[in-house]
Amino acid sequence: MGQNQQVQAPDEELELNSIQDLYKSFIMECPSGSLYLHEFKRMFGVQAGTPESEYMDNIFRAFDMNHDNTMDFIEYVAALNLVLRGKLEDKLRWSFKVFDSDDNGRLDRRELRKIHSVESNLTVDQVCDRIFNEVDVNSDGQITLEEFVEGAQRSTWVQNFLRLDVNPSPWVHKYLCDRKLLSPKDS
Repeated sequence: MGQNQQVQAPDEELELNSIQDLYKSFIMECPSGSLYLHEFKRMFGVQAGTPESEYMDNIFRAFDMNHDNTMDFIEYVAALNLVLRGKLEDKLRWSFKVFDSDDNGRLDRRELRKIHSVESNLTVDQVCDRIFNEVDVNSDGQITLEEFVEGAQRSTWVQNFLRLDVNPSPWVHKYLCDRKLLSPKDS
């Protein structure tokens, strides 16, 4: 065996087969190779107006890397990976990316105002104040990625506010099992 050749573990082969099966399923459901938000939700049986629907909206926008309002296969697999395997820190980093609209690596009150619709019993200012109190460690009026991740890991309120308590894994697993892309024993 040459220096650059590696032996593939059975788990890696299984993942490769799963990815190939996911691709076949993806192309069957959207032959154009472009998946729209409504199709993305329909694939997973997610109903409008539910916490899962809001979660899927955010996932879709975050993984639509070229902002063309569609998701290609690579973007789709990245989203599934976050949903199925993402750790809290990964989900927090993703949430930060969603809210950092000017992509400067810091959240300000203007950017946090966008997420107010999730919380109905507080005013926009109350939400911003609470998030800043919980995570802006140096009180400079901007939240860095590090402050956001560390602060949100300490704050159940912030996690709940960001809907990180939504566990979409059961309906993602059902979708994959229904299409024979995952066996029920793997669920």
